[in-house]
Amino acid sequence: MATDEKAPWGRVDDEGTVYVREADGERAVGQYPDATPEEALAYFTRKFTELEGQVALLEQRVRGGAPAKDVAKAVAHLSESITGANAVGDLASLTERLTKLGGTVGELTEKQLEENKAAVAEALVEREALVAEAEALAAADPAKAQWKQVSAQLDALFERWQDHQKNGPRLPKNESNELWKRFRAARTTIETHRKAFFAELDSVHKEVRARKQSLIERAEKLAPQGADGIPEYRRLLDEWKAAGRAGKKLDDALWAKFKEAGDALYAAKAELMAIEDEEYAGNLTEKLALLEEAEKLLKVTDRTAAKETLLGIQRKWDAIGKVPRDHFRAVEDRLRKVETHVRKLDEDHWNRSNPEKQARSEGLASQLESAIAKLEAELAEAKASGDKKKIAEAEEAIAARKVWLGAIGS
Repeated sequence: MATDEKAPWGRVDDEGTVYVREADGERAVGQYPDATPEEALAYFTRKFTELEGQVALLEQRVRGGAPAKDVAKAVAHLSESITGANAVGDLASLTERLTKLGGTVGELTEKQLEENKAAVAEALVEREALVAEAEALAAADPAKAQWKQVSAQLDALFERWQDHQKNGPRLPKNESNELWKRFRAARTTIETHRKAFFAELDSVHKEVRARKQSLIERAEKLAPQGADGIPEYRRLLDEWKAAGRAGKKLDDALWAKFKEAGDALYAAKAELMAIEDEEYAGNLTEKLALLEEAEKLLKVTDRTAAKETLLGIQRKWDAIGKVPRDHFRAVEDRLRKVETHVRKLDEDHWNRSNPEKQARSEGLASQLESAIAKLEAELAEAKASGDKKKIAEAEEAIAARKVWLGAIGS
């Protein structure tokens, strides 16, 4: 069979054998039984295409910075596959491309060593920073620690450590071991402090629990006293507040019992007050009627009559007795308002009739009248001379002194 010009890298002979052309001549690569020459040639051409694809993929990996060690292994493997490959195509070009890749392995190795060295140095700094954070937590005063927060911080540090160890570059064994020893020691210290804190806290909680249980028992014994037990219950409440905490859940349960004992006392008091309020309801009616009579005095100006009337009202008020607690303040405030009015009538009379005050007022009034007369004379002179400034000053001074004189007279 003649050579197929459309397949410059191979041919098929009359017996169906497929040949590949190489620099030193032809080489038989095999047969493809029960196929046309075109199909046989196409089959072995696909074999070449597969090899070419593997070379192209390796070139792409090198450009992407694949590990030099992996590249070297791939180059050696593909070189063996291409040499004497049963394929039709430019095998020499594939060999040449692999040779170039092999030449870059050395450069790639050196570059990656430098990059790995820098990455390791950076990773050591990051790992050292994690250790420093853990050691700072361990060095803090355990008595001031917020242990929930500290535990969360330590857990987060350990997660970062594990992530760094898993996804970061591999560190030199000696440095890695030393950093881990320090990190582990810090974790151990924190855990020791935490256990000691909670052990002490448990001890304190037990003491507080015992103290509060005793207060509950004492509070419950007050039940037979009813409302009379409230003062003692309040003293127990002060002790409760000073006793401290027994742990949130337990403290809430203890408080519920203590409060229940107090509620019983206050319920008894409320019941007693309800009885008293019912008993004093009639008194409220009488005092409200008395207030209507008393509030008429708010319009009276005769102090003597007002005092006598108020005195009678106050006697009746006291004789009536208590009113329900909810109304006590309202009725007392209304009576106080009337008492204040009558007291002011008396004070105003005393201020007006006080001899010493009258003497002072008369003396001051005389001085003001003299000053006004003098100023009126000056005003007349100023008007005669037409001095507007002196006129204004004199008028202003006269007006002020008349106001003062009027205030004294009232």
